[in-house]
Amino acid sequence: KVCNGMLISHLRPSTAANGLGGPTAFFKVSNVIPSTDVPNNGAPTNHVPELNLHGFTTRLGHRAGRFLGSLFPHNAQFQGRQVATFHNQRDFIFVRHHRYVFEEGREISKENGKKKTKARLQELGPRFTMKMRWLQEGTFDTQFGEYEWFHKRKEMDTTRRKFHM
Repeated sequence: KVCNGMLISHLRPSTAANGLGGPTAFFKVSNVIPSTDVPNNGAPTNHVPELNLHGFTTRLGHRAGRFLGSLFPHNAQFQGRQVATFHNQRDFIFVRHHRYVFEEGREISKENGKKKTKARLQELGPRFTMKMRWLQEGTFDTQFGEYEWFHKRKEMDTTRRKFHM
């Protein structure tokens, strides 16, 4: 079996007037590559990663970016040097997990006579792509739930130049 969808629901009650948890979103998941299949992958540690949210420019994009950002604690542990990246491009959200590595280079600096330090990224995995299908206010409720946004394929996919997030 293959994972092709992801339902994320915040269960903690919000401070909104309704007092419900939420929001809840459903994402179509594609191009899943597990950590073991990523070339030159590293082993992740238990440190809380930094977050990199890129390309969430519209009003819906800001909402989705804050929603995805709230999945991680807001106290990044920088000594672990890990980064979780959510990159929005053409309404597809590319998810990557990296560690930045500092290496001593061969070149010597003219200013202080020390070797230059180079930085590179090492992918930890997993790697996958998501596309938001709907965003619902409150916790998941198919019967009485209020949808903030719903992707209507026939109406919204008429042109390849318009993006929603």
